[in-house]
Amino acid sequence: MRHLSCLSDLGPDGLLGVLDAADTFKDQRGSASSPRPLTGRSVALVFEKASTRTRVSLEIAVAELGGHPLVLTAAGSQMGRGEPLEDTARVLSRMVHAITLRTAEDQRLRQLMAFSRVPVINALTDDGHPLQLLADLMTVRRARGTLRGLRFAWLGDGNNMANSWIEAAGLLQAELTLACPHGYLPSQQQLERALARGGKVRVVQHPHEAVQGADVVSTDVFTSMGQEAESAARLEAFKGYQLDEALLGQAAPDAMVLHCLPAHRGEEISAGVLEGPQSHVWDQAEARLHTAKAALCWALELNG
Repeated sequence: MRHLSCLSDLGPDGLLGVLDAADTFKDQRGSASSPRPLTGRSVALVFEKASTRTRVSLEIAVAELGGHPLVLTAAGSQMGRGEPLEDTARVLSRMVHAITLRTAEDQRLRQLMAFSRVPVINALTDDGHPLQLLADLMTVRRARGTLRGLRFAWLGDGNNMANSWIEAAGLLQAELTLACPHGYLPSQQQLERALARGGKVRVVQHPHEAVQGADVVSTDVFTSMGQEAESAARLEAFKGYQLDEALLGQAAPDAMVLHCLPAHRGEEISAGVLEGPQSHVWDQAEARLHTAKAALCWALELNG
């Protein structure tokens, strides 16, 4: 049984294989040859945190693959009344063929995996967001034709997205520079693991140092879900980290801009950069659908 809790579950070859499958799903979408390997199967999509792109992409992915998506939220199920997650796992996995979970603490994902009889996919935790990273990498590879030899930069919080970028850099042995202020650094364990795998990963304080000559520049909101009480302190800590036209001008002339959305224009990214010619944000959002299909097929060991 295959769980997809993080990108490392795929391994380097599996990661590239999922991206290959996602490309195929995109190219075949809407055609008579579009595969439906989930026909007769159901997937439970469990959301303990709000979602737009993750929910929409997974729900449509399951449906277009021929399966039945079953959406469960905390407010609309017994989870919201305190039913233990292990009980939910045991019940769901007797009825569905796979489960995705979007939650806060990574430990809840581990609980679900431990008590599930079917594959579990991480649809976001505080520690990582593998489905988003698959979409990011797909977007870059389709635009550039390769992931090799590119210089990646991350600006802002050392959050779940930063951790998954570090993990991807290790698996791909890529060059990644993250600019994060003190107090908002990414996982030291992820950094050490990526370096051990051959990734060229470093963390700096100044955004200018991170973006210098970068081919791909990524950022995310400074205040994520559940951190609203920290908003004022975070805005102060992240002064100077906004990806604006002046900062982007220090990257490679054709640098790609990525943002996993939702975006706060005028905070972590300027409206001009988000809407500008170097932005690939909307392709990135669409890629969530194709990589969701590929991830589901990988977890269920199905041929697309």
